[in-house]
Amino acid sequence: MDVKTLCLSVLSLGEASGYEIRKHFEEGAFRHFQTATFGSIYPALGKLYELGHVSVIEHEQDGRPDKKVYTLTESGRTALQQALLRDPAPDAMRSDLLVQLFFAHLLPPEKVAALIDQRIAEYRACIEKMTGCTKAPPGHGFVQGMGLAIYSAAAIYLEQNKAGLMARLTADRPEKDTAE
Repeated sequence: MDVKTLCLSVLSLGEASGYEIRKHFEEGAFRHFQTATFGSIYPALGKLYELGHVSVIEHEQDGRPDKKVYTLTESGRTALQQALLRDPAPDAMRSDLLVQLFFAHLLPPEKVAALIDQRIAEYRACIEKMTGCTKAPPGHGFVQGMGLAIYSAAAIYLEQNKAGLMARLTADRPEKDTAE
């Protein structure tokens, strides 16, 4: 999904500055399924403004640049609905952890164990936080449930398969030559 559509999506929840939009992707619900950077958000907001899909109000701030607050217009709501009607692209799984685990044979076993333990803890914390969220519109609750299922399955997989990976890493590791 393009960043313009992502910005429209966030603005459908209420007015926001570019900084506040970015926070949705860092700390809000969007962090679980999309990313957007300032370098892509601000050009997208500029284009959306040119198209009349958002309005902007500038608020003066003492000692800082004016704060631009964006609001979704009716044409923006229509554009969002049209974008949401399109078939989605296939999901893309990107994970630094999976790259590290793919090359686990190149890492010290204790580092691999620590990476897995850390991710299990992160998944469990995320599950706990998501469980405490209230479900607003039906789609929000559905996506929350899917997120809970994915994080739960990932945590369970790591817990159930860590010992096997560690055993293979330890068994496959050549003994260090101590006769140097």
